[in-house]
Amino acid sequence: MGFEPQTYSPEPDLLADRIILVTGAGSGIGRAAALSYAGHGARVILHGRTVSKLEQVYDEIVAAGGRRPSIAPLNLLKAQADAFYQLRDSIEDEFGQLDGLLHNAGILGERTPIEQYDINTWVEVIHVNLTVPFVLTQVLLPLLNKSGDASVVFTSSGVGRQGRAYWGAYAVSKFGTEGLAQVLADETAGAGRIRVNCVNPGRTRTAMRAAAYPAEDPNTLPQPEDIMAAYLYLMGPDSRGVTGQSLDARA
Repeated sequence: MGFEPQTYSPEPDLLADRIILVTGAGSGIGRAAALSYAGHGARVILHGRTVSKLEQVYDEIVAAGGRRPSIAPLNLLKAQADAFYQLRDSIEDEFGQLDGLLHNAGILGERTPIEQYDINTWVEVIHVNLTVPFVLTQVLLPLLNKSGDASVVFTSSGVGRQGRAYWGAYAVSKFGTEGLAQVLADETAGAGRIRVNCVNPGRTRTAMRAAAYPAEDPNTLPQPEDIMAAYLYLMGPDSRGVTGQSLDARA
């Protein structure tokens, strides 16, 4: 596939003139991806639940000389169908098409045995981590098809490839994410206008990681900014022809 995270060096204008939607852009990996995409020339649509966090990322992008982003606040847990169509319509009205979609937003749920897993929490995790990416992708496919060279990137996990005890709905949702990406990649491969892949960020200094491993020293973990090579590669033209794959952000 020609990608090695430790040696990949994207061109400064890798994403010039591309319109990219990043979910969960207010903090963590989503924030880092939004800043990185903007830094390589993209117009970024910042999705998140908390407007103040999105506004801060907006200001950071502008201050760094990036193209003015858009803000798209949406509570994925509570949003109904109309909200997704309204998001699509606003993107179409402002940009006419969509060149990239990074599914980064997600929730951890509980780390507990299946026998004790709260049913309502299970439903919420599966909804936010798997059902919402399906719905959002389906709604936005017409805009992605207008691009001619679009990329959809789903966020996976090591526990979405090999199940581990106590990871419950989170692990199951990531298994489903890998499957969703593979199915969509196979369905879109023939037309060649959209590529669909997964990226596993691995051990990264985020709030979710801290919640999952409260005893872990965060100083031993890479920052989100340190794992952006895979996110840039999959979103940019260097990954043309690569679809249905699941890459690790770190070697």
